[in-house]
Amino acid sequence: MMLLPRKRLPWRRPALDAQALAGRLLRSSSSLSDPDDDPPFRRIPKHPPRAPSTPPPPPPPKPKAVAGKIRPDEPAHSDLPFDFRYSYSETDPAWRPIGFREPTRFSPFGPGRLDRPWDGAAAARVGEDASGDERSREEVLGEPLSEEEVAALVEKYRHSDCSRQINLGKGGVTHNMLDDIHNHWKRAEAVRIKCLGVPTLDMDNICFHLEDKTGGKVIYRSINIIILYRGRNYDPKRRPGIPLMLWKPLAPIYPKLVQNVAEGLTFEETKELRNRGLNSPALTKLTRNGVYVNVVDKVREAFKTVEVVRLDCTHVGTSDCKKIGVKLRDLVPCIPILFKDEQIILWRGKVGQ
Repeated sequence: MMLLPRKRLPWRRPALDAQALAGRLLRSSSSLSDPDDDPPFRRIPKHPPRAPSTPPPPPPPKPKAVAGKIRPDEPAHSDLPFDFRYSYSETDPAWRPIGFREPTRFSPFGPGRLDRPWDGAAAARVGEDASGDERSREEVLGEPLSEEEVAALVEKYRHSDCSRQINLGKGGVTHNMLDDIHNHWKRAEAVRIKCLGVPTLDMDNICFHLEDKTGGKVIYRSINIIILYRGRNYDPKRRPGIPLMLWKPLAPIYPKLVQNVAEGLTFEETKELRNRGLNSPALTKLTRNGVYVNVVDKVREAFKTVEVVRLDCTHVGTSDCKKIGVKLRDLVPCIPILFKDEQIILWRGKVGQ
């Protein structure tokens, strides 16, 4: 049997080499498609990026933070011609404390921050003379204000919505308040001071210390509102240096206010007066941080007809009750004989004493 050679069918193509086929497909795809149209790929830049230049030198290292100093380089100095106290209107230099609640070496101005020694109640001035400051105060005040000028200042600062206001509380005229007043005087001719609490028993004392310690002038006073004028020639750049107290010092211990037996009486007579006072109607009722301007006059008027007076100080506080009793003792004058359940019992003393 004779075998015939195979014929190639017209539709059969010879197998192409695999590499030639792959190259052909790549050439056709590169010629027909744009690389930018294919999101997964990006165009190869024609020009390669430049080599980075020499990096700049590193910045010099920052100095390490130095811990805060406990003491300043030099203690502060002030030429104010009076002893520094926490409160000027509520403490009397004649009162001698019998003890202290904290060591006297702890100055409220900070350790080593003031060149005046702290004795537990005040930082005494060092050999200063106040005679020159009185003349300088008159120079700062200048010519007296006319009635029109006073009326204009009062109308500007007497209202309750005045932005130049300082609240004076039970601490009275405090040391740091002096700095607050001078800060207001930088941008205003006067400052409004609203007084509340125990200091309002003696408004004359408040006005005196405000003028004496700041060098200003009280041009208006109505019940518990005071307007303090700085003066015509006041210069904020030449204001006195006032070192601030960093904390409120603890009050010293003073002698006992109420004695077991009132002076000039026996124990039985003192007991009888206390019982009579507790059972008598209250002369007036005081509120916490209220206005006590008329209390002294009421007590004086009541002592014309009665021997013992009771003041109802509910919710006022034990500390404030004792402060009220001390002020009434000196202002009326009278003798406090009992502080009990926030009630103050006052005895007018013997007639003609």
